[in-house]
Amino acid sequence: MRLVRNRDCDPKAGPFVLTNHFSARTKEGMTDSDVLAVIRFYPQIYLACHVEHRSRAESPTGLTAREAGILAHVDDPEGTSPARLARHLGVAPSTLSAALARLEGQAMLALDADPADARRRLVRLTAKGRAALAAGSVLDPDRLAAVLGRMTTEERRRAVEGLGLLAAAARAWREEAG
Repeated sequence: MRLVRNRDCDPKAGPFVLTNHFSARTKEGMTDSDVLAVIRFYPQIYLACHVEHRSRAESPTGLTAREAGILAHVDDPEGTSPARLARHLGVAPSTLSAALARLEGQAMLALDADPADARRRLVRLTAKGRAALAAGSVLDPDRLAAVLGRMTTEERRRAVEGLGLLAAAARAWREEAG
């Protein structure tokens, strides 16, 4: 939906009206109803599976929500560069560097030399980081498992695959958008 100037000058509507037309460019075969469906479905999943944000002291892993968020974005098993991760998260490399050092010190992340260029480092999740990711997520793993358990194996596979595709497209869009 978007706010557009009221060109009909309807005095009851005010200078702007909310329309069902989205401002994003759409690709062939994509409709405004696709966008509206995601807008409608996402909060339903979020509300069913969301847990309250916890402070470091309340967190089972001792991580802040920001640190848990960083873990959630380290998803390439081959590793990702700190610079690319900073761009993706929209933070300064120096800000991310301090958080990466803390997470590495807790054995949540490994920062290893890039095999293709020893001057570069790659960030990877450790087993402890994967466990902390599940425990510190804004989605409760038990609630999410209960929701997924209501689906058939095929529905679950399709749902997870679809979310993976949506997440990949979101990452690519964010990287292109800067």
